[in-house]
Parts: sequence; structure tokens; C-alpha cells
Amino acid sequence: ESSVLFSSPPPLYINPDLNTPPRNSRSYREKIMTGALFRNAASDAARILRSHRTATANPFGKLDPLPRGDIRRFQSRPYIRTPQFLGKSKETRVSPYSLVSGFCSSSSSVASTASFAKAGFIGWYLGMVKSRPVLTKSVTSSLIYIAADLSSQTIPQASSESYDLVRTARMAGYGLLILGPTLHYWFNLMSRLFPKRDLITTFKKMAMGQAVYGPCMNVVFFSLNAALQGENGAEIVARLKRDLLPTMLNGAMYWPMCDFITFKFFPVHLQPLVSNSFSYLWTIYITYMASREKPTATAG
Repeated sequence: ESSVLFSSPPPLYINPDLNTPPRNSRSYREKIMTGALFRNAASDAARILRSHRTATANPFGKLDPLPRGDIRRFQSRPYIRTPQFLGKSKETRVSPYSLVSGFCSSSSSVASTASFAKAGFIGWYLGMVKSRPVLTKSVTSSLIYIAADLSSQTIPQASSESYDLVRTARMAGYGLLILGPTLHYWFNLMSRLFPKRDLITTFKKMAMGQAVYGPCMNVVFFSLNAALQGENGAEIVARLKRDLLPTMLNGAMYWPMCDFITFKFFPVHLQPLVSNSFSYLWTIYITYMASREKPTATAG
């Protein structure tokens, strides 16, 4: 049993009919050399074909083309610098379009700066109206009365005459201390009594202004201005008899349309500003009336 288990394998059977020659034979060596010759010929033919295609694609190049990576590296520089060079040449070139566009941009920047400054002033003024309403409206009334009085003095006088600055100071004080605060409280009162802004409510506010506020302020204006000029009680009464009725009649023709626009289209915190704007022309007239010579007091 041990001889059977550890016996050597049987000898390899070689078929005598196979055509494979032994490795040491001459025919085997010739066959190997023939195969190598064919492989070399095939590789040479393939290399010749590749070189022919390259020569056809690039007829001026006699050297072998560089590898693809070297070609990219060699060609990357011109393709990067050419747009930059063209860009620089375009930047240095001055065209009429660039001049016009530059002028337009500069003018638009100036306009935007002016509009920004204007919007900044309006925003500042509206903020002051909300934070300090009485003071802001009083100062606004004073400035409008100053401008109106100077305009009223400019119209009738000759160029050689000087301005009456005392009269201008009286008008400024009236606008600052009386008209500005009363306008603030009057418009707020009308807003509380008649909160709506429809057509009927607007007419009610206009009627209240013509019947109550306007006559009262005219009496205060003429009386105070006359008292500051040194007139006595009789002279003040005579002035009121002479000037109050014509002033109220002219005011009835001027103020209703102004009051309609003010009450109908503007909120209550801007109504004094709008009224002061309308009062510029009116103040020119009323300061002229107040500056007239004092009438002679009639006896009895």
C-alpha cells in the first residue's frame, strides 16, 4: 500500500502526430525569428503611417510634434496675453462714444447728488415736523413772513431807498410767536373735529377757517402791528375800520381754493407748511396793508 501511495507519476505521453517541433530544433528557432520579424515590420509600418499623417497635417514642421501637454503649455501664453493686449489697446483708445458716455455719467452723478441733497433736506424737515412740530412750524412761518415782507418792500420802492428792517423784524416776530403756533393748533383742532377728508368735511373745514380763524388772525395782525408802531387804541380801531373789511373780502377770494387743497390732499402734520406756502403771496398783500399810514381818529 505504501508503494502505491508514494509512487512517481507516470511519464508524460507525447503525441508523435503533433507538428510542434522541439525547442532545440532548428525549425523552432526559425519560426520564432519569423514572428519577431513580422512584428517589427508591423510596428515600423505603423510608425511610418503616423509620421505621414503628421507631415500631411503640418507640412512645414520637419521635427516631431511635441507631446500634447507641451503643446498646451507652449500655446497657453499667446492665448492668455492676446485678450489682455487687445483690452489694453481698447482702454487707451479715446472714442466720441466714451466721451459722451463719460459726460452723461458725470451729469447724471451731479443730478443724483442734487436729488439726494434735496431728498435729504426734505427728510430732515419732515423729521423735525414730527419731533418738534410747534418750533418747526413757527420757524417756517417766520421765514416765509420775512421773505414776503422783503418782497413787499421791493415792489413799490425805488432802487435808492433802503429796506425797513424794523418792519421786517415785526413780521418775523409775528410769524414766529403767533402765526406758527396758532396754525399748528388750529389744523389739529380741525382734524379732531372733522377727521374725514371727504368733500363735505373739507367744505366744513373751509367754512370754519373763513368764519373763525381768518377774521380773528386779521384782527390780531392789524392790532399788534399798529401797537408796535406806537398807535393808541383809537388809532387801532380806526385802522381796523379802514383795513379789516377789504382784507377779509380779498381773503374770501384767495383762501377758499388754498384751504380746499390744504385740507383735501395733505395730512394734518403738513397742512401748516402748505398753508404757509400759500400765504407767501397773501403776506405780501397784508404787509402792504399793515404798512399804510395810520388813519386819523374820528371824534365821538
